[in-house]
Amino acid sequence: MFPKNTSQTTNTVLMLRPSNFGFNAETAVNNAFQSDDESLSKEEIQKQALIEFDNMVEKLGHYDIEVMVVEDTKTPIKTDAIFPNNWLTSHEGGYVVTYPLFSPIRRQERREEIIDEMAQSFVVSKRYSFDYYEEKNQFLEGTGSMILDREQNKIYACLSERTNIKVLEKFAVLSNYSKMIFHATDPEGLPIYHTNVIMTLGTEFAVICLECVRDLDEKKALIKSLEADNKEIIDITFEQVRAFAGNMLELKKPDGSSLVVMSEQAFQSLEPEQINQIKSKGDFMYTAIPTIEKYGGGSVRCMIAEVFLEKKS
Repeated sequence: MFPKNTSQTTNTVLMLRPSNFGFNAETAVNNAFQSDDESLSKEEIQKQALIEFDNMVEKLGHYDIEVMVVEDTKTPIKTDAIFPNNWLTSHEGGYVVTYPLFSPIRRQERREEIIDEMAQSFVVSKRYSFDYYEEKNQFLEGTGSMILDREQNKIYACLSERTNIKVLEKFAVLSNYSKMIFHATDPEGLPIYHTNVIMTLGTEFAVICLECVRDLDEKKALIKSLEADNKEIIDITFEQVRAFAGNMLELKKPDGSSLVVMSEQAFQSLEPEQINQIKSKGDFMYTAIPTIEKYGGGSVRCMIAEVFLEKKS
């Protein structure tokens, strides 16, 4: 079982620089946030995605966030490699976990050489894989499926085709985390494909779209759990969810203070009161990634795999 985490946030992250970013028809089946109007060629989409990626890495560097950038391989073509948080998590004590992915194309993103590269700089002592659940068509897409409260040893997860309860329970046993499971749907009644689209959990706050949680008992339980852990709830609308306001991430600057990162679109969707709530928790940064959001259906949080491993001396 994982040792209890000492912090919800980290100063070190892993990001994958894309080689063939683009629209993935397999993931679009249940990711309503993707779109492709064919206004750009594949080459133009990749070019714009690289500019947005590099700008984001540079901005994180301005806040002294340590970014481990790994280049995607040219082949096989992996349109979603820019979103490593779905297949990889790391945890204090040297634990690294990989996950089963819904899209067969995306399964090629799991590269052992990336974990080997991490092990050159960080202590990796335990390696767990849930990949074999793909054979059963059961999926759990990392911190897309699960919002982890690392200090309280809790998992928040809305069930969907990509978040299977059996795999989730296996992870909960391994990690010694309790589960807060609920159901979430969009205004058309379709399941929310990833929990991190509608929820962000920080050290002292929780951004969440409560209107997506239709079951009143589940909604009450969610609120009760967050309030019991002294999280200030920042309730967002589904229109703000469409702008990826739920897809933020709190990181830690070298001085220990908070840095909340989000996309420019997400920031522009927030009300002044919501911005002030976030500002009260620390600093914040936003970056423009419209191409990545449009064609990939993911935002800033999806692009970041946090590193909670101990550095080698």
